[in-house]
Amino acid sequence: MASTSSTLPPSPSQTTTSRHTWEPQTDHAHPPTPQPNGHANGHISSNGHLSPSPTTKPDPNTSPSTISLYSFLLGLTLSFSILLTLYLSTTAHSPHWRLPYFLTALSLFHFLEYYTTARYNPTAAGVNAFLLTQNGKAYNIAHTMAFLECFLHYHFYPEYSYLPKTLQQWWIALGFALTVLGQATRTTAMAQAGSNFNHVVQAKKKEGHELVTFGVYAWLRHPSYFGFYWWGLGTQVVLGNGVCLVGYTIALWRFFRDRIEKEERFLVRFFGEEYLRYRERTVVGIPFL
Repeated sequence: MASTSSTLPPSPSQTTTSRHTWEPQTDHAHPPTPQPNGHANGHISSNGHLSPSPTTKPDPNTSPSTISLYSFLLGLTLSFSILLTLYLSTTAHSPHWRLPYFLTALSLFHFLEYYTTARYNPTAAGVNAFLLTQNGKAYNIAHTMAFLECFLHYHFYPEYSYLPKTLQQWWIALGFALTVLGQATRTTAMAQAGSNFNHVVQAKKKEGHELVTFGVYAWLRHPSYFGFYWWGLGTQVVLGNGVCLVGYTIALWRFFRDRIEKEERFLVRFFGEEYLRYRERTVVGIPFL
């Protein structure tokens, strides 16, 4: 006679939920562990009422919504100004193509400031990295004056030029070359410096700060300054601005003279003899600096 065995039903504590491998985990299968004096979606106040969990106030400089908005507006401005430059220069044959060209250069510059920072130095990638509001009134006034001079020049005196016609095209080509050289050098310098690059002169040496001496830094000890200096002058050459070209030359030269003098005092303090030797074998690339 065959024997049979009987099994008792599992107790509630032994019951397990069978689940297919594709079935997603749910809160019913794995309920949250209750916290003392708390709740899964908030915390219990002293009066016994449930209130939302406290949140940390976001840093405006790292706001994703602001960063995405700035990027969108810069991209929109860049696209529009490129199209307008091409239309005015090739179809309308208007000398005013220089105005949207300047806007193109500005939009690209500010976008690349943030993008390069985010790509190679992400911890510093905040709203301030766009440099849209961090350069002070003088920066905004200078660019506004450049727009005004170019507009007034070609609106009221379109035939007038500081140079003979035989040299005008070469002058514009020189301006384009300086703009491209300046932007490329600055962006490359930021990328090669990585986390060692900062838009603000550092008075204290941070942990991991290294003296960068390779790439463009092998020849230029301040390549980002070199880049912006010649980028700025190049834009004014293309615009055909005589007054602003002189003004940009003087203002940028004085600005970088003071900044480099201040920055190099800190760099000598940070790196000592190593920086002194590096300074002897490199140049700034800005006349008389």
